[in-house]
Amino acid sequence: MKSLIREYKGKKYKRILVKTDVFKPEDDILDLIRQYAGKLIKKGDIITISESPLAITQNRAVPLSEIKPGFWANILWRFVSKVPYGIGLRDPASMQCAIEECGFLRIVFAAFVAGLGRLAGRRGKGDFYRIAGMQAALIDAANTSPVHPYTECVIKGPRNPQKVALDLSKKLGIEVAVMDINDIGGSWMIGSSNGVDKKMIEEIMNDNPQGQGTEMTPLCIVREFNDS
Repeated sequence: MKSLIREYKGKKYKRILVKTDVFKPEDDILDLIRQYAGKLIKKGDIITISESPLAITQNRAVPLSEIKPGFWANILWRFVSKVPYGIGLRDPASMQCAIEECGFLRIVFAAFVAGLGRLAGRRGKGDFYRIAGMQAALIDAANTSPVHPYTECVIKGPRNPQKVALDLSKKLGIEVAVMDINDIGGSWMIGSSNGVDKKMIEEIMNDNPQGQGTEMTPLCIVREFNDS
């Protein structure tokens, strides 16, 4: 079991996991935070929000039955390198979503650069996602989420995570960070209010205390404390 206490530059931080019901497209993320975390929040806290559950509240989970991979999607997915933390765009359906989200020309150029990189021995260096951009990198392929009814959905990244975090912070009176985290040490802050230390929150959360499975803890309160 992971410890809920982490240290950063000599300070200790407690992670308070907030268990919720399944988020739905018609939900409002502010209402959800108030409902599930409102009584736990204290002044000085940071609340982190997992990117996929946030995206679900923005109606960004697309059922496979609604995705029709086109000619280019069926070709370009092959240029995406395999990664240990998920399928990503290495699938025709998620590649089709990337083309629609990021634009055909950008995705083609990213595939071209990635192809050149492979020829130069740069396999697995992330050239495709570096060119395609953050929204392409945030797309989760179908069968990535174990939570019904989103198992058979491609989940796009959340819209405007920076603006979402800023708006939530003003209304909640605490700092907010939107996080993309995996189980192998990947921890990225993709949006935050102004008072969040990016390096600190990424290190504090890099063991993924919220989990990747059916834990149902899409929210986490990070609180500095002194146990002396």
